[in-house]
Amino acid sequence: MSSASEEYQVWRTNRPKDFLHNGKVVTVPDEWIFIPSGDPGLTRRLKALTDCWIVVHKRKRRIEAIGLWCDKNVAEKVKNDLAEERSNPAYLRKLEAARQARIAKQDAYVVEFRQAVVDYLAFAPQYEELAWDLADAVTDQTIPVGSGTVARTERIPLAQRAEAAVIAWMRHQTTNYDNMHIARIKGERRAVRRELAGSSREILDVYRKGLPIPENCPLAAALK
Repeated sequence: MSSASEEYQVWRTNRPKDFLHNGKVVTVPDEWIFIPSGDPGLTRRLKALTDCWIVVHKRKRRIEAIGLWCDKNVAEKVKNDLAEERSNPAYLRKLEAARQARIAKQDAYVVEFRQAVVDYLAFAPQYEELAWDLADAVTDQTIPVGSGTVARTERIPLAQRAEAAVIAWMRHQTTNYDNMHIARIKGERRAVRRELAGSSREILDVYRKGLPIPENCPLAAALK
C-alpha cells in the first residue's frame, strides 16, 4: 500500500496502530499521524497530496469515516497553508458570502416545503388555519439541515417529500408508535408503519371533507 496519492479504507483493531485492510492486518508507518474527521478542506487536500488510510466504522448500517492516517510532514504543511489562507480577509469574505447563500437557500426551501405540505393536506376552508399550523409543525421538525429526514432528500419529488413528512410526523405525534413493542420479524415494522399511515390518512380525510372534528381527534390534540 505504497503508491502515491492512494486511499485505503481500514478498520480498527484492539491495537492502536494496527488496522484491518481486506482481511489483513496492516500497521501504520511511524512517521504518520491521525487526522480526525471534521475539516473537509484539510481532508480533501491530504487525499490529493499523499497516501491516506481512511479509518471507518459502521454506524446505523452505514460505513462512516472517523478520520485518516497520513504522513506527518505533509499534514503539518497542509495545516499551516490552510491556516494562512483562512486568515486572509478575502477568504473570510468568501466564507461569509457562502454562508449567507446557504441561509438564503435554506429559507427559500422552508417556504417552498411548507407550501407543499399545505397543498398535500388540502383541508377544507374552515380548517385552513389548522393546515398551516400542521405545516409549521411538520416543517420545523423535518426541514433543518442535517436532520436526515425525508424532507432533506432530493431523490423524490417535493410533493412526495411533503406527504412522507406529514405521515411520519403523525406517526410519532398522534399514535403510540414510539412506545410500541414490535416483533423483530422481517417486514413487521414496515407493516405497522403502513397500518398507522392508513389511520393517519383517514384522519386527514375528515379535515379535507370539512366534516365535524371528533372531540378525541389525536391530530387536534397534538397541535394544541
